[in-house]
Amino acid sequence: MASQTRTVSSGTSGGARRASSGRTDTRKTSANPGGKRTNHRAPKNNKSPKKQHKGLWWKIPLGVIGGILAIGIALFAYLYATTDIPQPEKVALAEKTTVYYDDGTTPIGSFSEQNREIINCSALPDYVGNAIVASEDRSFWTNGGIDITGMARALYNNLTKGTRQGGSTITQQYAERYYLGETTSYAGKIREAILAMKIANSQDKSEVLCNYMNTIYLGRGAYGIQAAAQAYFGKDAKDLTPSEAAMIAGIIPAPSTWDPAVNPEQAEKRFDRVIRIMKEDGYLTTEQAADAKFPDVKEYVPSNDYAGPAGYILSTVEAELTDNKAFAKDELETGGYKVITTLDKTMQDRIQAVGDERPEGMPDTLQVGGIAVDETTGSVRAMYAGQDYLKQQLNNATQSKFQPGSTMKPFGLIGAAQDDVSFSTLFNGNSPERFETTPGTFAEVPNALDISWGNINLNQATANSVNTVFMNVNEHLTPKRYAQIAHDAGITGDIQEDTLYNILGINSLTVWDLAQGHSTIANNGTKNTLHIVDRVTKDDKDMYKANPESKKVFDENDCALAQHAMLGTTTYGTAAGVSSQLGRPIAGKSGTANDETAASFVGYTPQLMNVWAIWNPGANGENLVVPSFAGYGVSSTGYPAHLFSEFMSTALADMPVEQFPQAVDDGKIGGPDGDWGLGGSRNQSNGQGQDTTSPNATPSESPSQSEQPSSEPSTTQPETKPSTPAPSSSSSPSPEQPQPTQPETTEPNPPSPEQTDQPQQQPPAQRSNR
Repeated sequence: MASQTRTVSSGTSGGARRASSGRTDTRKTSANPGGKRTNHRAPKNNKSPKKQHKGLWWKIPLGVIGGILAIGIALFAYLYATTDIPQPEKVALAEKTTVYYDDGTTPIGSFSEQNREIINCSALPDYVGNAIVASEDRSFWTNGGIDITGMARALYNNLTKGTRQGGSTITQQYAERYYLGETTSYAGKIREAILAMKIANSQDKSEVLCNYMNTIYLGRGAYGIQAAAQAYFGKDAKDLTPSEAAMIAGIIPAPSTWDPAVNPEQAEKRFDRVIRIMKEDGYLTTEQAADAKFPDVKEYVPSNDYAGPAGYILSTVEAELTDNKAFAKDELETGGYKVITTLDKTMQDRIQAVGDERPEGMPDTLQVGGIAVDETTGSVRAMYAGQDYLKQQLNNATQSKFQPGSTMKPFGLIGAAQDDVSFSTLFNGNSPERFETTPGTFAEVPNALDISWGNINLNQATANSVNTVFMNVNEHLTPKRYAQIAHDAGITGDIQEDTLYNILGINSLTVWDLAQGHSTIANNGTKNTLHIVDRVTKDDKDMYKANPESKKVFDENDCALAQHAMLGTTTYGTAAGVSSQLGRPIAGKSGTANDETAASFVGYTPQLMNVWAIWNPGANGENLVVPSFAGYGVSSTGYPAHLFSEFMSTALADMPVEQFPQAVDDGKIGGPDGDWGLGGSRNQSNGQGQDTTSPNATPSESPSQSEQPSSEPSTTQPETKPSTPAPSSSSSPSPEQPQPTQPETTEPNPPSPEQTDQPQQQPPAQRSNR
């Protein structure tokens, strides 16, 4: 070792040193030619003196650690000494979360009212506090008030998963509420821990429990046991029964979500758990526990913040943020966030005014739902959900369902385009026609008003909503594939896969769902998830930013062909005149439910989509016929188109006129195998390769000239293809002449409806040769 190696010097000086020490050097040496003695030991490394400090390296990190500990102890001592224990009335009330229009400055409303009343807990029966102990901190009466492991776990989850978890003991939860909204940071957790420790060391358990009961949020805007007793049972906390106390205590972890009015099964499950623990821990006798029954609660009346149409927006915003797991319901009600929506105030005011209109003769039972969407982003710009949320909580845009009818036909156009079928292909548009609607079941399917349109192409069939043509389209697609196309577009509602009738919109959907599907076609095949929330902030810090799914699901030209066909609806079809009224190209599709129980309209420009629907529910949930009123047709199909025009005339006022993409119809007449419609050879005789733009598809007895513009809009017409002349009248039998103001009014009756609002079954019939 270095400390044991000595240096042996030659010459007299070395010998003198040895002599003076009285020691004899017996090591072997020899003389060299110079007469000097030579040491045969290996020479010592010249770096030895530096190695004497090698063993001191560990002192540096120890010193650093010691310094950090000293600073930490000093800081802890300072914070502990300067931290005051708050009185219950000073514990942070939750800050209201406020929702704004897209400008971020104009408020729509707030989520929760705040109701708190501090009481003296000495008047409470023991079982009230013990019910809370059983629910939240079973070892409360014996623990030290601090759970270091739980705090570390909560801090880790808060920082790594973006959640907001608190301590597991009642003392820690009380401390967390004092620093509400600040405990997801390191500094917040430190403050919470110090306060919890000081509370545990300076207050007895009864005082801690009382303060906790006076400050805990228990749902329905109620802070503290007294406000909760009034909110749920209409009585003072001192008069609560053991069962009532157990019910309130059980929902503490998620009071808004587990409110018996919202989730009775979970509320009862939590109630049973509290009663069981209270019995096991001696807070209730066996007899009391056996007698405990889940109590009835008061009907929940939302705060006035939800009055009028604002309540629909607030509930939709809350549902979106909780459904996508961005926030818990209680967080939104108590977190003091700023929620900026995608809603435009001018559009929202207009859609509300339009939807609120009640023309003369319109039944009081008639319901209206509407939505406006920027299809390029998926942003909801306006929503008509009802007149007053406090009177009717069911949202007519996002929750109420109706039969969309023929507004579902454009998804069949996408399928035809995908199969390389030219939209110039002619189909038999006569009425009725017989189809095998389900395997082994045949039925005659009529057109609206039983009109026979003769041989017409897909553009003409779309504009005039000819059922028999689209049933034939679905025969080739198959119902299963049609349903998949609609789902690919974004529709989430159920669509039957075992009947040809699904292309006629027999399955009930919401206005929101219908808009989601059509927005994908309107956005040229790219699906953007509809959303009403743009971002959430707190103290100017972004807490959430909308990141809707954007996915290319359809070919752009396929969508352009469908858009092109839908342009005919608003120029010469079932909503003729809408395009000219608004002074721009409008792609649209009208729809009527079976038995005339609902009517709808979908329309859009390249910048904005608007969907409206009306339906007539009965007192017992049955679907009633939508009667004619204010001059709007037999089934009032024209009224949704009227609502569309009324809203869009204002919404589009400051937007430039934009054209739809050019649609190139390079499909094959009769499809790749020549078996679509009348087949390739039959169509070729009428001019294969011609464009599908002619609107002059007429029954043998033509409607009035006002129904038949001389040509379709040129915005999507391929430049290289001439118009196809209208089929001659000799190709069609003579139907009853339709009126100009009377759009499509009825759909066929499909067999085996799955819901009461679906069509009634037609008797089976044999298919006729066509």
